[in-house]
Amino acid sequence: QVQLVESGGGLVQAGGSLRLSCAASGRTFSNYVMGWFRQAPGKEREFVAIISRLGITTYYTDSVKGRFTISRDNAKNTVYLNMNSLKPEDTAVYSCAASTQSTLATTPGAYDYWGQGTQVTVSS
Repeated sequence: QVQLVESGGGLVQAGGSLRLSCAASGRTFSNYVMGWFRQAPGKEREFVAIISRLGITTYYTDSVKGRFTISRDNAKNTVYLNMNSLKPEDTAVYSCAASTQSTLATTPGAYDYWGQGTQVTVSS
């Protein structure tokens, strides 16, 4: 069992930046592929970014490439999402998730554990 707690969300103007954190407790953090997902009102949950167990490989959805960076610190059991050049369309609840699969999956169903989410609101 893994517990995930996100923090760092908030209200920011377009063009601004935020850093989300996801702290994990429970089993060995480095055993999990970690992902960030987001869900805007009235929309389905969508994949944002993913990072491999040792942080060597990352992958992003096209809309955030060049603006968002996912990273992890296995010594601190934490995964981060640095978000720059934020746009109003980035507004959503952002959740981190942990997967026991070795592949970098972008579908929510591949993830075993989820945090409660943190709200990110970008004003125009």
